[in-house]
Amino acid sequence: MGYPLSHSFSRGYFSEKFKKETIDAQYENFALSTIEQFPGLIAQNPQLVGLNVTIPYKQAVIPFLDDLDPEAATIGAVNTIRIERGGSRKPRLVGFNSDLVGFRESIRPYVEALRKSFQLHFAEKVISSDGFVLKALILGTGGASKAVEHGLKQLNIETLFVSRTPDSGQISYENLDQSYYKEYPIIVNTTPLGMYPNINACPPLDYKSIGTHHLLFDAVYNPEKTLFLEKGEKRGAAIKNGLEMLQLQAEASWKIWNEK
Repeated sequence: MGYPLSHSFSRGYFSEKFKKETIDAQYENFALSTIEQFPGLIAQNPQLVGLNVTIPYKQAVIPFLDDLDPEAATIGAVNTIRIERGGSRKPRLVGFNSDLVGFRESIRPYVEALRKSFQLHFAEKVISSDGFVLKALILGTGGASKAVEHGLKQLNIETLFVSRTPDSGQISYENLDQSYYKEYPIIVNTTPLGMYPNINACPPLDYKSIGTHHLLFDAVYNPEKTLFLEKGEKRGAAIKNGLEMLQLQAEASWKIWNEK
């Protein structure tokens, strides 16, 4: 469920999964132009047992749900809904966030490699690394950014949101100076900038300030290498796109829908 859905990964993934594993199920896309159409979607599809939620409804759908998983409540965004049906009673809608595990486990090995390289740097410089904490810039403040923030915190990484219209405790792209690029070696793009068909777009960063000590992660998976990642790679940064994140969150969603 989202709008628009031309970029949806899940239908192809689950259709292939159902075919490969001989599962008698169908995965459909529901493009809702407004969130107010959501109750009608549930009422008109009595065989529906679960939903994935994408842009722009990961936060807007929450008031329509009956309950939230504790992690989804903490994050403040939902990308998976389990529909519990029983007899003639009204369906019970429970919200979860599988983006969290998808992002965290996808970026984990890259974070560990980066952390190791920084610790080696400290050792070479004979500087104590006691209390050393990696830091990350999160580009965008939408629903996906909330799961990214939570996942990074679980990996003991401090975060700072970057936005075109920053709130308190956030920073604008214009105010990112050299000190931020040095202090925050991890940069995660949670905006749709660079997503097909707008492949010539990218977050407005000073890419000359990015180097071999940086890790760039893009939640976008189409194209495989966005302009954001391409620019980072040319500067020697480690890069990772969002395909594995989506695959991991899809399997986490499937587990949620099949819990008894």
